[in-house]
Amino acid sequence: MANKDMAVKKYVVRLSREEREQLQALIGKGKSPAKRLLKARILLKADVSEAGEGWNDSRIVKALDTGESMVYRVRKQLVEEGFAAVLSRKQRATPAVARIFDGEKEAKLIALACSKPPKGRARWTLRLLENKVVELGIVDRASDSTIGRALKKTLSNPIAASNGSSRLRPTARS
Repeated sequence: MANKDMAVKKYVVRLSREEREQLQALIGKGKSPAKRLLKARILLKADVSEAGEGWNDSRIVKALDTGESMVYRVRKQLVEEGFAAVLSRKQRATPAVARIFDGEKEAKLIALACSKPPKGRARWTLRLLENKVVELGIVDRASDSTIGRALKKTLSNPIAASNGSSRLRPTARS
């Protein structure tokens, strides 16, 4: 039965003894993320080498309670990218959203927030800071929530009292 499936399958899983041992050790520990353990189990069940079980996809889907597309993708990734790629997460080349404030720009924002507020104002607001950093050319654009997140990281936040955040107050010791 395994030979019949091999003729039809485009991505055939053949694991070496070392790879099988590594997968069995990974499953035995049980300390890995669930998706990694599932992929390891799929590889062990789909292995058509002498030591492998050589199960077909439908049997693996039923036994491991997963989808056919997951089994297909694991087989394909093993053949195209290699054994290590299946068990490791793919790293992003760039972050999902580029940071607006790097260290230098954040320092300028903090210096601005700690400076004297504009005439007619008692303190800087997030909206005022938002407009001023764009006006000064520190950043091209920024929202008040981005400004708030950047300032929240500092202890010398002059607008902390106005945005609802609370500071730790000393307590009486008994």
